Amino acid sequence: MARSSLSRAGSIMTLQIIHNATCTACSCVCDDIELHHDDVRIHEARRACELGTPWFLNYTTAKNFPAALIDGKEATLDQAVAAAADYLHAADMPLIYGLSNTSCEAQKECVALADQLGGLLDSDRHDLTQIAVQMGGKVTCTLGEVKQRADLVVYWGVDPEESYPRHMSRYTVMRKSKFLPHGRADRTMVLVNVEESKSSEEADLVLRVTPASDFELIAILCAMLRGHEVADSAIAETGLNREQLVDLITRMKSCKFGCFFFSTGLSMTRGNYMNSASILLLAAELNAFTKFVAMPMPGHGNVTGADAVMRWQTGYPFSVSFNRGYPRYNPGEFSTEEVLSRGDCDAAIIIGADPVPALPPAAIDHLRRIPTIVLDPQITRTSQLARVHITTAPHGLAAGGTAYRMDELSMPLKPALTSPYPTDIEVIQKIKAAVAEKPFWLAEGSQPRMLHAE
Repeated sequence: MARSSLSRAGSIMTLQIIHNATCTACSCVCDDIELHHDDVRIHEARRACELGTPWFLNYTTAKNFPAALIDGKEATLDQAVAAAADYLHAADMPLIYGLSNTSCEAQKECVALADQLGGLLDSDRHDLTQIAVQMGGKVTCTLGEVKQRADLVVYWGVDPEESYPRHMSRYTVMRKSKFLPHGRADRTMVLVNVEESKSSEEADLVLRVTPASDFELIAILCAMLRGHEVADSAIAETGLNREQLVDLITRMKSCKFGCFFFSTGLSMTRGNYMNSASILLLAAELNAFTKFVAMPMPGHGNVTGADAVMRWQTGYPFSVSFNRGYPRYNPGEFSTEEVLSRGDCDAAIIIGADPVPALPPAAIDHLRRIPTIVLDPQITRTSQLARVHITTAPHGLAAGGTAYRMDELSMPLKPALTSPYPTDIEVIQKIKAAVAEKPFWLAEGSQPRMLHAE
């Protein structure tokens, strides 16, 4: 293994080096990070951005948190696993929630646990674009193809410089490639947003739209692309003028390879997933003139992996119920916020997420009332109201496995440190085994709970 030296207070410390480590601070999942570490912490993360650097450097293997907590009191791992198994076994409708801040292997174990319990399964950062894709599909590609070929890049409802700091330099406008050897000079960047952002200075064309008018703007672009007449008054309501839209359409039709990148700035406004469906449709229709693709940009961590694993294991990307012995999908009915607010579940296990700051008061109150089990590398606000907290090793830092990039390519994780805490996979497997050892009784007149072998 490669080694480096770090000078500190007149002494020299020898560090180990990991090449091509993978960062999960955002969904770019950069896999070219060079980590310099000892047995306690990472001292340097070369090529990491301002999001990735604290992700790597702030973690230490020091045992700063108890192995487990039961009702706020310190406990052993085995005691916490036994308590969690008791709560889940006694529940009629347990909820498994989170998944975005853990490895794909741990996510697979969570699917198996939900199946075993006949419960609900949902991810904490699921992308509503998945609903839009189910409506009409999507024309997409890998980030490698964008890097090699895209001479027009449109960021819609996202500030890449702020949220994905290395996206432009690794994959899009700043990158030189075989087909675009001059890099930035060969590419055009368009930024569509409601306000000025850090990325505005890098853009060739900035379109500032009226807030919550994205759906109308995309519909107008589709109509103009088909040659239909659109009134000036309708265009004005979007905050733009006809000349700007004609210029944008000309750029899109005349490029050799175009790509829409869009994020929650588009899908989490009025119109919701229909905004995503409309931009996917626009990308598809542009293929009558040139090559054009669209790619959603999920948030941090392994969000894309959670969607991919659940689709692979259940056929659905999120909001899945196993209470009839087979997976059913119904966003709204089986979505975590609604399930908790209605009081439908009677136990919850939360892995790699801290939902309390984002949940509505009714959902938080229900979490307090029911047995809640939390698996997390830190003591969070959700841990503080949980009956059981189990401290686990963070994926990518002290736990290996796989994570998915935003273009749905899997990346191996290369942990630099060895944690004193167990991994999420180990804890979930222990809970599954403890639940499996318990007898399943059947109340008179009730339907049998379906248990499936792995």
